Amino acid sequence: MLTIDLRNTDESLLQDAERQLAAFLDRLAAQEQVAIATRSLARFAPVSFPTEMVSLIETTARELAFSCRRLPSGAGHDAQMMARLCPATMIFVPSVGGLSHNVREYTEPAHLEAGTAVLLHSVLRLAE
Repeated sequence: MLTIDLRNTDESLLQDAERQLAAFLDRLAAQEQVAIATRSLARFAPVSFPTEMVSLIETTARELAFSCRRLPSGAGHDAQMMARLCPATMIFVPSVGGLSHNVREYTEPAHLEAGTAVLLHSVLRLAE
């Protein structure tokens, strides 16, 4: 068994990758004279967060003297689901060695505190 995780922030590029994968598997099955069965475990369309929400997080981080940059995320997060219902965005904090979504992931307490501060101050601004 093999799991393949295709991600992209652009729906058309994601669909193209899915087509290319299916074509490759068809060629491989024919070449090796084997049967290949596939099933989709999950498939969610990419979402774009509202500019005003992303800007709020960025502005708040800078005002709190934290460095920041905009990053795309291809992972399925709660915010991806909530964005279909209400304005949403995400705050990322660095993990040691860039390792994330892994049991060995570790984030320094100072970075967790920084992310929490950005979240708190952003929510307070939204509540005004």
